[in-house]
Amino acid sequence: MKRLRAAASVKDAFNVRSTIPRTSRALSTAVSRPISLTSFPASHTDIQSSRQLRLRQRLTTSIRHASSSAPVTDLRKTPLYDLHIAHGGKMVPFGGFHMPVQYSSLSVGDSHHFTRSHASLFDVSHMVQHKFSGPGVTAFLERITPASISGLEVHRSGLSTLLWPVTGGIVDDTILTRLGPELFYVVTNAGCREKDVPYFEEQLKEFKKDGGADVKWEVLEDWGLIALQGPLSEEVLSHILVEPEEAKLKELYFGQSKFIKVKMLGGEISSPLLVSRGGYTGEDGFEISIPPGEAVAVTEALLQTATPGKLQLAGLGARDSLRLEAGMCLYGHDLDDTTTPVEAALSWVIGKDRRTAGGFHGSDVILSQLTPKSKGGVGVERRRIGLIVEGAPAREGAEIVNEQGEKVGNITSGCPSPTLKKNIAMGYIKDGYHKAGTNVEVVVRGKKRKAQVSKMPFVPSKYWKGVAPA
Repeated sequence: MKRLRAAASVKDAFNVRSTIPRTSRALSTAVSRPISLTSFPASHTDIQSSRQLRLRQRLTTSIRHASSSAPVTDLRKTPLYDLHIAHGGKMVPFGGFHMPVQYSSLSVGDSHHFTRSHASLFDVSHMVQHKFSGPGVTAFLERITPASISGLEVHRSGLSTLLWPVTGGIVDDTILTRLGPELFYVVTNAGCREKDVPYFEEQLKEFKKDGGADVKWEVLEDWGLIALQGPLSEEVLSHILVEPEEAKLKELYFGQSKFIKVKMLGGEISSPLLVSRGGYTGEDGFEISIPPGEAVAVTEALLQTATPGKLQLAGLGARDSLRLEAGMCLYGHDLDDTTTPVEAALSWVIGKDRRTAGGFHGSDVILSQLTPKSKGGVGVERRRIGLIVEGAPAREGAEIVNEQGEKVGNITSGCPSPTLKKNIAMGYIKDGYHKAGTNVEVVVRGKKRKAQVSKMPFVPSKYWKGVAPA
């Protein structure tokens, strides 16, 4: 660990790992591990899209609801498992891990409100952290995502989607962060691990086969990842910084990141931690990637320095209602392999230059969908929308019907909004019914409930983007 703590640059901080015990592995585009073509698409040139869909559906049947289907005995533990138990965490299966749904100190609703008014700390170490590097990394990532990777500045991040060849269906949603000219930090969903790993393996093989330059890939096993969210997040983090003036958190805006050292309890100094401004709640906040062996110490430093009056641990229950208010998708529910970014109302993840040049998986399908039918284009048959529902809350699977009682869509996520005191939901609706203000009905437990299509986010986002000019 000493060697990493002495790192003097971004590359040092992320690359010098030889002295740290880990079980992560590195793969390159020359990987020779055989992949069964009966369970994974071979390439975008030698397999038909209909066959791809059948294969993907078989592959992902057990993944979509991994949060509830994994046998308890097979579940993994994050580095913060013991800390959760010590703080009264109620543990549930989620994404193949034991994860806290809430804590004894606060109800889910109270935790939700505390995040909006103060700050909460979420353990998101179940997410899969990756490192991609090498001369071919930009071309590779631009092949499998619609993002403008070549124009992404160092220490800038962006939400994107991993795509299937031909169909452009969403394999997973992901955060991409450039850490150097040939170095990227990538985060994917825990529930998609068993799909994403073979996907990356196969795509790297195909990229190399098609003449792509070398790309090295490492899964950062046993690393911690915590999300500090809420209006007091900056204040809480600033209290444990080793060099507050050097860190300049006020100048670290949404979508930016930097390596920062923090003071742990007892005076020990952490390794350089990758701190990214953003999160999954719609609030200002930070996601902090922590090397093996330091997650508990960093978390305890934040909790004890801030005190419970400003910072509380929060679980999956509050995280879900917060992200739904923020209009954010949950993969396996609001996104899946059969859905394109355009259908998912994620057209903004498609880079401006990519809209003309294409060249990413499924670009022919996706780019043709950008022009709606109303303007003479191909458009889409369905769109992701938000809904305000009267009466009982609408849950996943509920049908959306029009005034004639005809089914025009379905709910993918829904809950009572603690902030708005209304029932909110997200779902997919037939094109033409997607405009805000459109009145529909949702069938909840056999009874039709009035609903209205709403813009998202339901609650305005509060990302830190700097002080607006006077």
